Amino acid sequence: MSDHRHRPDAGPNLGRPAPAADIAAPGLAALLTPTAELYLDLHRHPELSGAERRTAGRFADWLASDGFRVVREVGGHGVAAELRNGDGPAVLLRAELDALPVAEDTGVPYASTVTVPGPDGGRVPVMHACGHDAHLACAAAAARWLASRRDRWRGTLLVVGQPAEETLSGARAMLEDGLYERITPPDEVLAQHTAPFPAGMVAHADGPVLAGSVTLEVVFEGDGGHAATPHLTADPLLAAAGVVTRLASVAAREADPAERLVVTASSLRTGNAGHAGNVIASRAELHVTARAFTETALDRAVAAVQRVVRAEASAAAVTPRVTVTPVTRSGVTLPDPEVAAAVRDAHRARFGAGRVTGWPGATATEDFPLLTGAGAHLHGRPGIRGAYWMLGSTGPAQWSAAPGTGAAQKLRALPANHSPRYLPSVRLTLETGTAALVTGALARLGRGRGGSGS
Repeated sequence: MSDHRHRPDAGPNLGRPAPAADIAAPGLAALLTPTAELYLDLHRHPELSGAERRTAGRFADWLASDGFRVVREVGGHGVAAELRNGDGPAVLLRAELDALPVAEDTGVPYASTVTVPGPDGGRVPVMHACGHDAHLACAAAAARWLASRRDRWRGTLLVVGQPAEETLSGARAMLEDGLYERITPPDEVLAQHTAPFPAGMVAHADGPVLAGSVTLEVVFEGDGGHAATPHLTADPLLAAAGVVTRLASVAAREADPAERLVVTASSLRTGNAGHAGNVIASRAELHVTARAFTETALDRAVAAVQRVVRAEASAAAVTPRVTVTPVTRSGVTLPDPEVAAAVRDAHRARFGAGRVTGWPGATATEDFPLLTGAGAHLHGRPGIRGAYWMLGSTGPAQWSAAPGTGAAQKLRALPANHSPRYLPSVRLTLETGTAALVTGALARLGRGRGGSGS
């Protein structure tokens, strides 16, 4: 999930994470030690999108040991597991396998020191800077709890470890590799994501949780030339730089402020071998991302970016060639209202209303919607519904140390997802996240002889 700075409602309880006794479902306390061990191992050994072989193996082995039928290597290193328990709905718990090319700067003993070969031949640092290691550990623990208490529920429990979420390609790859033909197709899909608000809490949105996004690759090409005679050659870099400076006007002048449209240039590279200062590069490659909470707003943003790109190219004395290619597109993460309301009610019953806060919607993006009815063009099942909530990850010590006198100031100061200093509280994040998944699953699976599991 891409970095964001949005935070849940800054209510009076945000500074007081829940004690473990208040948030643990029966029997979950005994799972904390193996769950924490799994989390720490995953955190120490992160793997980039598409390279998650070890991570997938750990997750798959854990699920197989609990009696799940496990399918490996789905859409890359994806893991899909199934546990049938009589008649009832099929509910899928989804977590992600991949980490980010970030050098960890948390200072903890279990910090990642992993580096891998990069595309340019150098070493690239790798870190779980977005909480996917916590998501996996919570899903594994929830699966173990549910597998050991089959008297509490009826139906089919599905668990998926998805590769390549950060590149927004993993869900599509799993579906195109027959995910829903290789396991029972779910009726509902549940997922959660860590964010830097107090651990011990969960946050639900009344509308979209995360924005949809489009990433465009914009390439300008010319003949290049001597820096002393720029008037004699096309200048791809100048055209690309002009686009970067004009992008702010797309969101500011072409969208209603209520749409919360974000248009950002995320990278600019030239094809100037050796980076010689007296050579005008013959190629400039620009990546632009647009984020919004409706597909209509995204379509308008893409059209506006294409117009700006072509206008900047045509304004040059010697016009560079230009191509605009969509690289990724993800839908808005919009939970089904009925499923989301039921899960939120279950969370309130489990944690207490003070531990369940609101979420304003963040401009980060996910490929989670493809696993639901929004991905029916890939899997042919439009009736799949989903719920998605946010999981607090900031421990009491980190909260207290954050600068600021109030909740709003502290929330702005805390390291966010994708930061090299992003550091979830191990105990509170795992306890709350596991309990949230267990409670959500029990709320949507059929009732067993043990009722809700309270």
